[in-house]
Formats: sequence, C-alpha cells, structure tokens
Amino acid sequence: MTDALELTYAREVAVQAARAAGAVHAAHLGRVQTVRTKSTYADLVTEVDGEAERVIREIIAASFPDHAVLGEEEGQQGESEFRWVVDPLDGTVNYAHGYPVFCSSVALEVRGVPMVGAVYDVARDELFSAVQGQGAFLNGSPLRVSQTPSLTTPALVATGFPYDSSGERNLAHVAKLLRLGVPVRRPGAAALDLCNVACGRMDAYWELGLKPWDSAAGSLILLEAGGRVTDGKGVDTPYGEMIVATNGLLHGELLALLQAD
Repeated sequence: MTDALELTYAREVAVQAARAAGAVHAAHLGRVQTVRTKSTYADLVTEVDGEAERVIREIIAASFPDHAVLGEEEGQQGESEFRWVVDPLDGTVNYAHGYPVFCSSVALEVRGVPMVGAVYDVARDELFSAVQGQGAFLNGSPLRVSQTPSLTTPALVATGFPYDSSGERNLAHVAKLLRLGVPVRRPGAAALDLCNVACGRMDAYWELGLKPWDSAAGSLILLEAGGRVTDGKGVDTPYGEMIVATNGLLHGELLALLQAD
C-alpha cells in the first residue's frame, strides 16, 4: 500500500475512524463517569478514551485486518510494516474538565514513516487530514503554514509539558522566548498544536516527551502544509525526545534558541 489510490482509501478510513471517535467525545462530553490516573495524578484517563479507541480499532480492522495498530490505551496489537498509530482522545485532561481543546488522532505508518493522517476536533467540527505527497486539508480546503519570518515578528508559539516532574526542563525554554517578548501558549493537545501550525494559526510549537500517537498524524499534516518537523537536534523526525514544529521559515531560529545554554 504505497500507491496514491491505496493511500487515498487509507485516508478515508482514517477520517472515518477519527470522526467516529469524535462522535464518542460529543456523546459523553459533560457526562464523564469514570476518571482515573495513569503515570501521575495529572495524567487522566476516562471511559471515553477506551470507548473511542475501541471504535477506531473496529473501523481499521474492517478494512485492514492484517495491519498493526498502536493505541494509547491498548498498546500495540499485531505486527506489520503497516501500522496505525492512534490517540483516541488527545487532551483528556481538557476533556474531563469541559475545556474544549481535545481531538482524535489517527495515522498510518508504512515501515515507520507516517503516510496518512487525520485529526478531528469535534468541538469546532474541524477535520484535518493529509496523505504524503498530496497536501494537507482542513474540512476539504487546502492548508498552508504562515509566512511569519522570525520569532520576534512576533510569532505565536505553543508548547506543552509532560505529566511528570521532567516538565520542569521546559521552563527554561519558555523563559527564553518570554524574554524575547514572544507570545507562548499551552493549549494542552499536541495533535491540535501541530494542526494549528499547519493552518497558520500558530507559527511554531515544541514539546518534550511526546509519544508516537501524539505526533504521528499532526506532524504529517504540518509537513504536507509546507512546514518542518524535527527533533531538538534538527533531525527530520516527529519521534525524538523533543519535537520542534514550525512554518519552516523560523525553524533554525527556534532550534538555536532551544539549544542555547
């Protein structure tokens, strides 16, 4: 499955799965009954996470029963060069509090490279999608990154923090940007942060400690919108210890700032 027709079909499946998860989000919003913690007291999971992942897996299995699926809640099932990477509810803490910044994220990797991605924000009814080499789209309209040339234009930049104490490492990076007068936001859903850079609402985003399901779909959407995604050392990957995602124009400037002592 690497030709355009097959990947277009995979995109349709990703979109269907992401929308189905969004329907689960909408049905339970404001009526969450079970909230428990995972790694820390702030790392929440609800019954909605599990139900949304279940419907995503069912939709994928109906079309691609031989593909592997890696999901945040159930881990990896199956082994294949084709692997779906799924976050059924990105922004669970936001969702549990009724804060409307959350989404579903569904990506297909082929031999470790994201080739198809869909991110659905049911609160805004916004569906972001991309296929490698075919561009990125928001509700069917093409996406392009911003043309903001530098951090001090000023750019609008997003970040996030891990749930454990390692999040303190990011405070020094935030301080560097604030000293330059750069506006920094912390929305709380990595996939949407990446999509917001893709559609030009944000100019850049960085974060430490993401998992593959956080970044697989959103990073492809950003790349297809003309942006750049690297790790903290500038290597072209969405899966490093740090992700740095920008409109491309100010990527080097942000990397240099994050790398400075």
